[in-house]
Formats: sequence, structure tokens, C-alpha cells
Amino acid sequence: MHLLRTDSGADGRGSRSPVSEQIPVALTAPSMDHLDQLEAQSVYIFREAFGRLKKIALLWSLGKDSNVMIWLARKAFFGRLPFPALHVDTGKKFPEMYRFRDHYGKEWDLDLRVEPCPPIDAVDPTLPPAARSAARKTEGLKMALAKYGFDGLIAGIRRDEEATRAKERVFSPRGLEGNWDVRDQPPEFWDHFNASPPQGAHLRIHPILHWTEADIWAYTKRENIPIIPLYLSQNGKRYRSLGDQDITNPVNSTASNIDEILAELEQTKVPERAGRALDHETEDAFERLRVAGYL
Repeated sequence: MHLLRTDSGADGRGSRSPVSEQIPVALTAPSMDHLDQLEAQSVYIFREAFGRLKKIALLWSLGKDSNVMIWLARKAFFGRLPFPALHVDTGKKFPEMYRFRDHYGKEWDLDLRVEPCPPIDAVDPTLPPAARSAARKTEGLKMALAKYGFDGLIAGIRRDEEATRAKERVFSPRGLEGNWDVRDQPPEFWDHFNASPPQGAHLRIHPILHWTEADIWAYTKRENIPIIPLYLSQNGKRYRSLGDQDITNPVNSTASNIDEILAELEQTKVPERAGRALDHETEDAFERLRVAGYL
């Protein structure tokens, strides 16, 4: 409740009225629904990263989360990304994903950088098979960092997606080798972010960290964001999370449109990454990858 002071006295010379004569005026703030609030917070994060770091890129994995990120970034910067979209390519994505990348990379006028990953022989041989395959992205990302000298990488991870990711910060510092120390992360009170990586290191920025899987789909529907058809049911199965073709499997589902996906998410107890072979290997495999710099 705000108070409006009446300042004209009986003599007309503008003497100040006593507090007892103040007239209460209710000021109603504009309403914001849940998706508007999520969008506004993400746009703020994008602009903070762009304004405070010297050279950034958006990591585009081609899935539903990073496509929402592209959409949000285009809103944040009036229709066009002012930094590159970086695809660290294992060469093992689904054909539908490559078609999507080639089409929308042009339609959205992206400065698209496609960087390859090294062969599997170049990664840690002690990792389980799927984790070892996934670790190629970590090495490919390190090569891209060395090539371009980015001090910030915008990534589309969410806290609700996987337990290790729930420990992340919005602006997450990485070491000189891209490693992540979960025990040494800056506090982020009142949206004050640490945007000063050490010389030669970089930050990971996570604009949709506070979103959920249902939020992603509800926003995709509201904004009419294009999706890869693999997310929709075909012959009783669909993909909830898309990765490399050889280590990603569909889950049982009859959801053939976004409304049905949202209804399914209200009922299912199946984890989002149930189709990822990596998540069914040794308990520490994913955490080892994350500590080493995996997305």
C-alpha cells in the first residue's frame, strides 16, 4: 500500500498536510505468469553474461533444451544472437538432428561453429563404455576452447534433470583444464553472479537452470518453437532426451503432441534420462564426467 500525500492546505498556499490526512492509494503490480517469470530470468542471465564476459558462445546440442535457449537468446538480443552457436559434434547424432541443425542454423541466422570430437582412443579408458563415448564431447569442447579462446560457454542444463547438475550455479567457474570443483562454487545471493574467471579459464553460464522438463515443453508450445520429431511417439515409443544415436534409447510412450507430453509428465515416474545408457552405468560415471568438464 502506498500513501498519496495531499499538499494543499486550507489557505491554498500548499502547506503540508498531517499524516492523518494522507489518502491511501493501492498500486497493483502487473501480473506475470510462471512462463513469463522464467523467460524474464533467463533473458536477464543472457544479458549479464554478454555484458560482463569478453568472448562467449552458446553450446547448441540440438535438443529441446538448447533449442529453447536459442529462442530465449534471440529474444534477449532483439532477434539475433550476438555470439556464436557452438555444436561440439561427435558425428553420432540422429539424422533428424543434423537436418534440424542445418535448416534452423540458416533460418535463425546463427553464426554456427561445428567442431569435431577426437576418437574414442583419446579419452579415459577406465570409464565405462557409454561414459567413455560421451567423454569425447569433453575433449572436443576443450579443443574448441583452445581454438577460439572463449571465456564463457552458455549451456542448457537444468537442475531437475540429473542429481549432479542440481549442484550447479548459474555462473559456474571452470578450471584451466575445464574441470569443475563442486565444493568450491561462489554463492549467488539476490542474483549477484561471479563473472570473473581466472586467466585462461572460463565460466559455464546456465540460463535455464531453474526450469523443469514440463516448463520446457509448456514454453515450447506457447512460443511454437520447432522440435525434432523424435520427441513424439512413433509405434508406442519416443525419446525424452536426445544424445548420440548409439547410447540413447526411446522410452515407452503414446504422447504424439506437446499436450500429451505434458499430461504424460504429470503421471510418469520414469526419469527424463531413462533412455541414456550413460545413466545406467557405474554410480560415479556421470559425476566423473562432470568434474572433468562434461556438459
